Amino acid sequence: MGSHSKRLSTGDAAYIAGLIDGEGTITLSRLHAHEKRRLVVSIASTEIQLLQFVLDAFGAGKITRKRTASERHTPSHCFAVTSRQALALLNQVAPYLRSYKRSRADLVLAQYLALTPRNGRYTPDQLARRSEFETRLLSMRTRRNGAAP
Repeated sequence: MGSHSKRLSTGDAAYIAGLIDGEGTITLSRLHAHEKRRLVVSIASTEIQLLQFVLDAFGAGKITRKRTASERHTPSHCFAVTSRQALALLNQVAPYLRSYKRSRADLVLAQYLALTPRNGRYTPDQLARRSEFETRLLSMRTRRNGAAP
């Protein structure tokens, strides 16, 4: 399990999976321009109490406020957890995911650690395999017009 994260109850894991299915994202993102993409699991909501529940139940991650484009927009927030802590969360919620995000979670759980050296140094072969993994993961989308993800 990821550093400082907690073991979720079955009910909490299923509930958080529902939040991820509905308002969440499982993706790879760069925090800095020169870095490789890292795993990010996030949930956006206008209900900060919901995100605080996720943070308290899981014990890792952070909540940030999102900018509003207009005064008419409701202020919203985002819970996000990255890297190995995100893996720990996915490991617990993946069985309860019901959208295309289940396929993303399964791919991440199967390959992310093997394709992400802790020291950040990649061999040419690792770079090629990592690039293929990123392309495959980021191409998984919602079903459109009845097409499979």
